[in-house]
Amino acid sequence: MLRACLTHMSLGAVLVALTTLACSSYANAQTATAGGAPNGTGLSPSLRVSNALSRIAFDDGTTVPALPHPEAIWPDPLGANTWLRNHGIAILLDNVDEFAGAITSPTKNLGLKQGSSFAGQYGLETDIDWERLAGLTGFSTHTVMVGRFGTPASRMFGDNLNPSQEIYGAGGNVVVHLVYAFGEETLLGGHVDMAAGLIPLLTDFSANPLYCNFMNNAFCGNPKASSDNTTHSSYPDASWAFRIRVRPVDQVYIQTGVYFNRKGIYGVQQMRTGFKLNGADLDGQTAPVEVGWEPIFGKHKLPGHYKLGGAVDTADHKDQYYDVDDAPWALSGLAPKMHHNSWSAWALADQMLWRHEGNGPDAGLTAIAVYYNNSPVTQTRERQYSLGLLDRGFWHSRALDAFGANFSYVQVSNKVARTQELQRALGMTTLLGGSFFPQTSGMIFEGMYQIHVWRGMTFQPDFQYFIRPGAQRGLKDAAMLGFKAHIELF
Repeated sequence: MLRACLTHMSLGAVLVALTTLACSSYANAQTATAGGAPNGTGLSPSLRVSNALSRIAFDDGTTVPALPHPEAIWPDPLGANTWLRNHGIAILLDNVDEFAGAITSPTKNLGLKQGSSFAGQYGLETDIDWERLAGLTGFSTHTVMVGRFGTPASRMFGDNLNPSQEIYGAGGNVVVHLVYAFGEETLLGGHVDMAAGLIPLLTDFSANPLYCNFMNNAFCGNPKASSDNTTHSSYPDASWAFRIRVRPVDQVYIQTGVYFNRKGIYGVQQMRTGFKLNGADLDGQTAPVEVGWEPIFGKHKLPGHYKLGGAVDTADHKDQYYDVDDAPWALSGLAPKMHHNSWSAWALADQMLWRHEGNGPDAGLTAIAVYYNNSPVTQTRERQYSLGLLDRGFWHSRALDAFGANFSYVQVSNKVARTQELQRALGMTTLLGGSFFPQTSGMIFEGMYQIHVWRGMTFQPDFQYFIRPGAQRGLKDAAMLGFKAHIELF
């Protein structure tokens, strides 16, 4: 842990130092947000889903959608990026740091504390247009590798549902962790898109590039309830998968696929580096389906995204309440009943309500809404509701700054609460899921102001307020202050 932390901080210092050497030009770079959060590694799949057919950009001379080209501090070091991109190769390198500290005292007599923590990630993304490089029509490949460290400060006051810093975890505390590696084929001018390889399910499904303008894991990278089921592989880990997306008309898409569940996902025993490529621990399949409508309204061309989706799987899941004899396992001591399936469903929307004319294509006030529903038999988070606003470019002189506020309500499965109540009656002090008290429902509010410091650099002061942390009525509400910083080197 210490070695990974020191390595990350050293690399972060190198990135900051290199800002003083940055080149002054950045021809052809996208805006700082490019339709989503400040660009970083791994964002491009959700950006692709969120662009209607007529808005998918293609470079001259190729049928592969344009490779990601975010605003960066050092966009073309020694002309190398221009040469690489002319040959169909895009390389991105960025750094994200997140800090949060509690400004309220925790619940007493539980061993909790008022503290702070720092979490971070550096990421390397490589995208290759093989049509431009080798004449393979419509074919491209995409890989991301990261290094991560840290832990969310919200754990210190007992929250175990809405981590204050989303960038923590599952990176194995190693210098290089493979996130994804897959090939993609684009056909019929973008009407059909297929991908196969190591792919996180949640980079394409129930995804939105706006979510990571926020820092709390309830919002970024997907609604937190989406990854409650580990068969829904989530960044920075992936599943062997095949995915197909069809756009029958300009503003509508339908996508589905099959994702093979990796039983050891997120664990350091098998997934520390992400380079475990065999199928020895495959345990069932997940089949998601999502339909999206991406309209543009009115003379001010206000974009919106509306998504309905669901997923079923055939993996093994423990019952949250019953044992193998259909009695409460908390009382019997027997193994929980095993279910060989589970399900989830979601409805997501974002809609620009007002455009700030003249401040860029992303400038405007956008509403964001989420509804997510999981099986209460096998999952902890039964439902999540979120509602937020994001306003970018409201100051003409600060066209790339943004203000955001988001609110989320999480309802825990009644089966989880009933098991925890039985455990508490038996005198247990640590309950199912590591909770101190039976879990019912909880809420989180986040407010932020995102400052565009320079090209490729943002700094974001952040406030979070937890109501019933971890959905536990016995825990005091908590408030946190912190920041999120992003540097796109190239």
